[in-house]
Amino acid sequence: MASGNSAIRGSRVGAGPMGEQDRGFHADRVAVSYWDAQGNETVRYFAASLPDEEIPETIDSPSTGLPAGRDKENPPSVSKLEPYKTHLAYVKERRSDEEAAALLEEALTQLRARRGQTPKE
Repeated sequence: MASGNSAIRGSRVGAGPMGEQDRGFHADRVAVSYWDAQGNETVRYFAASLPDEEIPETIDSPSTGLPAGRDKENPPSVSKLEPYKTHLAYVKERRSDEEAAALLEEALTQLRARRGQTPKE
């Protein structure tokens, strides 16, 4: 354990009565409420001098991770995207061997045309 400092345990060094005001912790703020699809409210604070255009319309809700908007009656909907695809989902997306061969041949033909080469047979 280090010793030798004269600070009282638990106090912050340099935090006098005017310190927080000088750092802007008591600046004028505006509270903006955001609601997610589950009805959770999140309040964010912005500087009062900030124009309305710079305050974001949507944020990610910290409690659920869902998008949250400023309109309480019409919050953003939950995204329908699948966050994680299973192996079976990838297998279902695979093309047949004939389609894959045709796509490969088309890509090779375009590449050779750009390079000015003719296909070797």
